[in-house]
Amino acid sequence: MRHKQSDYMHWSKTQSGARFNLATSGVAPFPLRDLPVNIEKLEINGQNSYGYAPLQEAIAAHYGVNPGCVVESAGTSMANHLAMAAILEPGDEVLVEYPAYGPILDVARYLEADVKRFRRVEENGWAVDPAEVRRCVTPKTRLIVITNLHNPTSVLTPEPVLREIGDMARSVGALVLVDEVYLDAVYEGTPRTSFHLGPEFVVTSSLTKVYGVSGLRCGWILVQPELAWKMKRLNDLYSATAVYPGELLSVAAFQNLNLLRERGRRVLQADRKLLRDFLARQSAVSAVWTDWGTTSFVKLRDGNGDIFLERLRAEFDTSAVPGRFFEMPDHFRIGMGVNTEMFAEGLKRIGHALTSG
Repeated sequence: MRHKQSDYMHWSKTQSGARFNLATSGVAPFPLRDLPVNIEKLEINGQNSYGYAPLQEAIAAHYGVNPGCVVESAGTSMANHLAMAAILEPGDEVLVEYPAYGPILDVARYLEADVKRFRRVEENGWAVDPAEVRRCVTPKTRLIVITNLHNPTSVLTPEPVLREIGDMARSVGALVLVDEVYLDAVYEGTPRTSFHLGPEFVVTSSLTKVYGVSGLRCGWILVQPELAWKMKRLNDLYSATAVYPGELLSVAAFQNLNLLRERGRRVLQADRKLLRDFLARQSAVSAVWTDWGTTSFVKLRDGNGDIFLERLRAEFDTSAVPGRFFEMPDHFRIGMGVNTEMFAEGLKRIGHALTSG
């Protein structure tokens, strides 16, 4: 029977709210008033058959790819759904990282794929181990799925490792799906997209996490043109046409990406310093440290993660994402980049909860 829901998204929409909300996943919303755009030029209706050409071209230019390789989608979640649905048939083997972002697993199961796993180990810094992937790949594997930066840990998978995985996929006729929605949070020496590593790579991303314009739902897939067309036709079942004002504003966002990115960067860097100092002082929790990303995956050394987070929310009005949504119930995910004053107080309250438990 198909898995027809996302427990994580339900929790996020109904139970994540708190005065001190550290259950976020992206930077603070970028206000429309600060986007250099003439609102009078916005229109409700416009031409879009299979992609708004200026937006297709803006995404393509951002990555240095052919516009024919770009598929528009409603955020990264729909991009992942379209990509997997176009690639997989029921019963096909898909190899997904562990721990994984819950909705990615939910989509694979909804599509009735045969889901297999390869482990990312905390003792190894949550890194992707090519030997572990090679051990798990079989002649039946049709798709290998990775998030880069890794959700929830923000660990970067370097290009040589991705190349190895691409070689493995090619050897069995599989593709590699890389969700890169957090990759631009590597502010210095931002890695190029893995789409350039070979035709077996399919990349998904959006403006939702690093740029503060989540409400535009501007997402995309980078994929070879033949498969791109298949995904566009499949999207007819889900979204006949995109929201035209959203496409116009998304083009404006691409014209001002550095402005959007730098605003989020300032807050995120301040928050990261606070978190690093907090972790250095706390013996009850630990985390694999990265110098980038909007999230950190914190391990609770003792106790039940769900019980701790319920008490944190009830007694301290502070929220974080339970690790059970990433198959790690003794962990929780902290989000950064929204409001440094709020973040500092949230960390303080986590500290009080740890010492008063």
